[in-house]
Amino acid sequence: MFVDQIKVQARAGKGGDGSAHFHRGKFRPKGGPDGGDGGNGGSLILLVDPSTDSLRNYVFNNRLIAEDGAKGGATQCTGRSGKDVVYKVPPGTLISRVIQEYDNETNELATRYEPVADLTETNSTYVLCKGGKGGKGNVHFKTSTHQAPREFTPGTAGEEGEFHFEMRSIADAGFVGAPNAGKSTLLSKLSAAKPKIANYPFTTLQPMVGVIEFGPNRRGSLADIPGLIEGAHENIGLGHDFLRHIMRCRVLLFVVDTAGTEGRDPVSDLEIVRKEVSLYSEELAKRPWCIIANKIDLPEAAENLVHFKERFKRIKVHPVSAETGEGLDKLRKWLDEKIGQDIDW
Repeated sequence: MFVDQIKVQARAGKGGDGSAHFHRGKFRPKGGPDGGDGGNGGSLILLVDPSTDSLRNYVFNNRLIAEDGAKGGATQCTGRSGKDVVYKVPPGTLISRVIQEYDNETNELATRYEPVADLTETNSTYVLCKGGKGGKGNVHFKTSTHQAPREFTPGTAGEEGEFHFEMRSIADAGFVGAPNAGKSTLLSKLSAAKPKIANYPFTTLQPMVGVIEFGPNRRGSLADIPGLIEGAHENIGLGHDFLRHIMRCRVLLFVVDTAGTEGRDPVSDLEIVRKEVSLYSEELAKRPWCIIANKIDLPEAAENLVHFKERFKRIKVHPVSAETGEGLDKLRKWLDEKIGQDIDW
């Protein structure tokens, strides 16, 4: 089961109360105050784990709770602190606080998300909710004129709230296009990824990221998202669920079925997909992009390819065939120039 967004309830541990204890010994029936401090509450910590690729672990465990600190003890003993709890999230997870506000216009409660962290660096940690501090025992309130204090302070509450976890795939370039344009086949030919491939629309139901090798110490990453249809910016066909996964891509690769094997006009397909991306995010639409004219091995593709180059004169068009491999070497070289990065082992 692939889950890329979920709401969770989080509460850090409460600090333990301070103690108002007095020392009682064999020959000291009225000893002085010796109440210890309370222990600190445990914190909730998120760990960016590269081996995690989904938020499905939180589907049946969406209440994240850390341990409370223990109460202070006698003889100035500090209470035991609550243990921190570490939860794993995939790289690219956007953490937002869920805030409910009263809308004066609609007279209803409105929900908005306030981003608090963007977790992109692997093995990094983020404290989602900090544990409360332990209270002070009565030993801290002893003075020369106040020798038997009964005052102590309670532990403070840990941070808590409702949070929204949203996973956004991390890739240098992303394949975008209508259903059945051949995006998954391209990903499998250019990288070691093994997406499901079949001759029907919406074969791909979840984003997939593959690594493309340009040399022994040079590589890049490619993301394949499910096909987009008209109205995707309004979440028709789960458009929002798919488009969020290319928000981090530096280059957009618009894949079209040049042969029009589905009975659609390839130029119209590209215009629709470009429009949907622009309506979803103007920032995303301004990023560098190119056209990958796929399926040129079919007879119908030659005439459509001419129309493409006339319609998009200023845009780089890569004629390729994912099935036969034609044009993939030139595409790989172009991707190396755009997204290739040297890796230090």
